[in-house]
Amino acid sequence: MIEIDDAGSGVLVLRLTQGENRFSPDFLDAFGKALDEVEGTAKALVTTGEGKFYSNGLDLDWLSGNGDKFDWYLGRVHALYARMLGLNLPTVAAVNGHAFAGGGMLSLAHDFSVMRADRGWFCLPEIDLKMPFSPAMVALIQAKLPKETVHEAALTGRRYTGTESVAAGIAHHAVAEDEVLAKAVEVATALGAKDGKSFGAIRRTLYRPALNALTDAAAAAATGS
Repeated sequence: MIEIDDAGSGVLVLRLTQGENRFSPDFLDAFGKALDEVEGTAKALVTTGEGKFYSNGLDLDWLSGNGDKFDWYLGRVHALYARMLGLNLPTVAAVNGHAFAGGGMLSLAHDFSVMRADRGWFCLPEIDLKMPFSPAMVALIQAKLPKETVHEAALTGRRYTGTESVAAGIAHHAVAEDEVLAKAVEVATALGAKDGKSFGAIRRTLYRPALNALTDAAAAAATGS
């Protein structure tokens, strides 16, 4: 489901290997355990999917049979984003393919992202799914994207290519498919030379409102309040 590779120079790669990499409870468990393993060990972290998917986000099939657990489930998703924002090491998303909805937000929870230029989209399709964003998700999106991009992406469900994503301030690099992971590792290696605790402290300060919103929402869901 999630494999950990050593890319050298203290960079570890989390390979998401569950097809569309939707956020089932088992997937969220595995992601958390992987972060437990790399935290305190890696100097920098890269995440990537396989094939044509980075992640399509929420597991709608699981939700269709577990609607009574929606608040608990969404809290766990919020907790994942909060954890990424709180890590004491740099993070880079190697977006090998589609990053839709919650998967797109996962890429935004990283410090930097590299997308493939030729195929694959970043998309926030909640408007077409008739699923409003949670306030905590909005806080993350607004913290990481330019105002004009938030407006267009959220209200139209536009699909952005890698090149368009860079122009819109969504991604930082767009390269050929076979260069995505290598470029992400290159970026992570350079960032890994920074002091991890300082890096994490600065990030948590920069994105304190979004981090607080995600953390509070996750805690409320966990306690049922």
